[in-house]
Amino acid sequence: MASVDIKHQRFIDVSLGKKRAVSIPDDLDDVVDDEEDEAWREWGRKKAKEEEGFKPPDLSKMNPMEIQAEMLKRHVGPAFGFVKLRLGISRTQEEITTTAMRWSKVLRTGSVEVKFMGVDLSTIMFTIERGQDIEELKEFVLSQPEAYEMKIGEQTFRRPGDPPLEEVIEMLRRKRNGDSTSDQQHPEDEL
Repeated sequence: MASVDIKHQRFIDVSLGKKRAVSIPDDLDDVVDDEEDEAWREWGRKKAKEEEGFKPPDLSKMNPMEIQAEMLKRHVGPAFGFVKLRLGISRTQEEITTTAMRWSKVLRTGSVEVKFMGVDLSTIMFTIERGQDIEELKEFVLSQPEAYEMKIGEQTFRRPGDPPLEEVIEMLRRKRNGDSTSDQQHPEDEL
């Protein structure tokens, strides 16, 4: 390498530089490690269930709907239910499928594992993997303009102020049949 000029010699010296051996002693008793924080110390340990603030409700003072709502809050396994779409709007099977796929994709971006499937022209079925996501699912479905109500088990959810689906069906039937007495109260209904 004597024939290499000075510029190249430096380059070669830098690239072949002395290899320093890093030596770490086995005896580290005198080393103070103050970089660990509480999160680092807790990492990998199994966490104890913290249920200090939880007080079970008094079921004897609740009606069946309140009990079901309380149970739904603590539901952790998979669940399924149905979404009834707004009535009086004609839809095709392709529109139902498109709506179901769109809802599934939007909720998946929010990390909610739910699948929607069209059942008929006014009903979409859903399955949800984690029951603890039901509240988020309910909020999403009821915010959609196509949805009228959502049913999980015996519980039915709809927007505040919306009448039950049976009343809407009866109203549409009367309108279709030309019955003008739909808004009148019958004396026997008042009893």
